[in-house]
Amino acid sequence: MVVARFQRLVRAGAPTVAAALGALLLCPGTALAGPPFRTDDPVPVELGRWEIFAFSTATRTAGDIGGVLSGVDANYGAAPDLQLHAAFPAAFDKPDGRNVAIGYGDTEFGVKYRFLEEDHAGWRPQAAIYPAIDLSTGDASRNLGTGRTHAFLPVWVQKNIGDWTTFGGVGYWINPGPGNRNYWYFGWAAQHPIADNLSLGGELFHQTATTATGKDQTGFNLGLAYDLTAHYHLLVSVGTGFQNRSISNAVSYYAALQCTF
Repeated sequence: MVVARFQRLVRAGAPTVAAALGALLLCPGTALAGPPFRTDDPVPVELGRWEIFAFSTATRTAGDIGGVLSGVDANYGAAPDLQLHAAFPAAFDKPDGRNVAIGYGDTEFGVKYRFLEEDHAGWRPQAAIYPAIDLSTGDASRNLGTGRTHAFLPVWVQKNIGDWTTFGGVGYWINPGPGNRNYWYFGWAAQHPIADNLSLGGELFHQTATTATGKDQTGFNLGLAYDLTAHYHLLVSVGTGFQNRSISNAVSYYAALQCTF
């Protein structure tokens, strides 16, 4: 739910950066699947614990670059197998030849519920639903928001095979607005540790057209998770599309500092 993070520092981004860093200074956990990829996993935060990301993302397309300049993504384990989620972004958009626009973006809330536990000795994966709603709090006239409230309805699964963690699923976006249409997201990712504090991974994803005149997109991301300490983790990914690349995803990235407590 997501999508692509990190670019230019200016006025409106500064309060969010400060808030994120302030929260992180209070944080004393472990990096999980999901971020830094667009494809999520079914693993909820443990009961009574927090997971906070100070993140940024951006995607370059023909004639434009935009995304989240700085944001806070917070997850809380509210009950066994139940996670509450909220994301608060400072968005930006920079059309070629024009000034950058920066301001508060669309706010996201979600609930992850794991309804199936993994059988580590057998074939059964773990699975969860993770419905989310994106509120139209950003300024759509400046391309800092969609101008409409949207909803995402995914199902995610995960299976651990030896040292490999593999996860993915499918989700349906309800995408109202003139010229828009509802669309599907499909993704699958895998991660593998190459050192005690470093994991590498990659994902493939496909998304159907989001507008009546739009086109499908398919792409990939390569990412890493590096444990700075037992409580702080650096997450980075970079990727591109290989279907309708110039208009959907010439290049994109995500970067976050994660802590759990």
